[in-house]
Amino acid sequence: QVQLVESGGGLVQPGGSLRLSCATSGIMFSVFTMGWYRQAPGKQRDLAATIDSGGSTNYVDSVKGRFTISRDNAKNTVYLQITGLKPDDTGVYYCNARNRWQDYWGQGTQVTVSS
Repeated sequence: QVQLVESGGGLVQPGGSLRLSCATSGIMFSVFTMGWYRQAPGKQRDLAATIDSGGSTNYVDSVKGRFTISRDNAKNTVYLQITGLKPDDTGVYYCNARNRWQDYWGQGTQVTVSS
C-alpha cells in the first residue's frame, strides 16, 4: 500500500521558518520525481517545487530563494525548507510522487502564517 505522510506544518509568524517532511512507503522512492504543492484557501492547488530522481530541483518563481526542496533516498523522505514565511504562504501543503506511470498524493499538512 502506497502512503505519503506529510508533517511539519503549523502556525508560524511572518518571517519565520518551517521544515515540512513527507515520509513515503510502498513505492520505489528513488525513481520518483517528488513535488510539493500548496493550496491556499479558496484557490486551486499549485506547484511549489520539484526534485527529480537525480536530485535536480525546480521552483516556481514565487518561492525561489525562500523554499528549498531536498530528498533523502535512504529514508524515503522528501523535505521542504521554507524561510521568510509570508501570510500568502498560508495553505495546505501536499506531497506528490510521480513517474511516467504512477501519481500519488499525501493528505496534506496545514501551514498558517499569521501574527
